[in-house]
Amino acid sequence: MDIKVWMYVIYLAVSVGLTIWVARALSRNGQVFLEEVFAEERLARAVNSLLVVGFYLLNLGYVTVAMKHSDPIDSTSQAMEELSLKIGLVLLVLGALHFFNVFALGRYRRNRLRQLATHPPIAPIGRLPMPSPPPGAQLVGAYPGGPQPTGGYSAGPHAAGPHPVGPQPAGPQPAGPQPGAGPTSNPPAR
Repeated sequence: MDIKVWMYVIYLAVSVGLTIWVARALSRNGQVFLEEVFAEERLARAVNSLLVVGFYLLNLGYVTVAMKHSDPIDSTSQAMEELSLKIGLVLLVLGALHFFNVFALGRYRRNRLRQLATHPPIAPIGRLPMPSPPPGAQLVGAYPGGPQPTGGYSAGPHAAGPHPVGPQPAGPQPAGPQPGAGPTSNPPAR
């Protein structure tokens, strides 16, 4: 037999063997992933079978199309180089199809989980501003019949933001939270 025919035989044997091995591994290990993606075992098995068939068709189709080599092969080393190039391309196609499948199924899973979620996917960054109270109104007395906040905040008519209620020390104040102020402190004795 010609050396080119031997190259074709080895190429087909290795490529078909790799395709079958990868398809079985993906089918066996991908079943768990598909069951989690689709949340139904019967649907996951059906999609798994369809993916395996598509995987075989695409890969074996590529193997047969890429088998042709128009230049003559004169030596064994030249045949080995061409064989390694062809098998390397088959491996790249197998890997690309695998990553495409995982990417598409992962995207489908994220969309399904987003639809099932009961809360927003990200936490809110801030709060909406409260409307300004009418002039002369204070928020401290705005709790009739309920507990009065102590050490709370008041927004007067000229307030640009919340201000602590009660006597304040004179002089410049450091920026940031003050020790002993806020909701975690004990209320002052009256």
